[in-house]
Amino acid sequence: MVDIAEVTAAPSPDLLTPDNCAVLFVDHQPQMFFGTGSGDRTAIINATVGLAKAARTFDVPVVLSTVAAESFSGPIMPQLPAVFPDHKIIDRTTMNAWEDVNFVEAVKATGRKKLVLAGLWTEVCVVLPALSAIAQGYEVYVVTDASGGVSPQAHEHAIQRMVQAGAVPVTWVQVLLELQRDWARTETYAAVTDVVKENGGAYGLGIVYAQAVIGAHAAG
Repeated sequence: MVDIAEVTAAPSPDLLTPDNCAVLFVDHQPQMFFGTGSGDRTAIINATVGLAKAARTFDVPVVLSTVAAESFSGPIMPQLPAVFPDHKIIDRTTMNAWEDVNFVEAVKATGRKKLVLAGLWTEVCVVLPALSAIAQGYEVYVVTDASGGVSPQAHEHAIQRMVQAGAVPVTWVQVLLELQRDWARTETYAAVTDVVKENGGAYGLGIVYAQAVIGAHAAG
């Protein structure tokens, strides 16, 4: 039952904020993209870059990780170091990033309990750390459009498995706008609309149009 007297204009504690989450990028590497067949790979790259820019815009802690970069999978996609040029990239041998001490220590160092997770492949390098983090008390938000599996079935089944364990499926634009949440927040307004114009597809074109026709301060 709703107690009307207790209702206030306040956000849910379940929402992501710049102060309560960290963003984890796992195995966005060439060899992993080569095997991705769950969706358009260019779209996954675009979503990953959009998510990275969202994290940078709000100064959210980020962990970048690869698996077998020198022996099999190749370097992390160059767009990520371009957004985060000073970030160390943690290379692993483990398919489950949560079994790598350096990765887990990097996550712990952020001090955040909400983890926004994206990676390749969904059914291996995303689901394994997601389930492991949830088991240790973290809240996990899986960015489904910045992740991909070897087939649509593999991707969807992995998402279902994570949801059943308590993970929350989100998209990169959802994360960006949840972090902004109020167009009156002028300190990040311009940066957010720039990210949308660069990576938001038709939504971004809509902002370009609105700002051209209505004015520079047209909201998203």
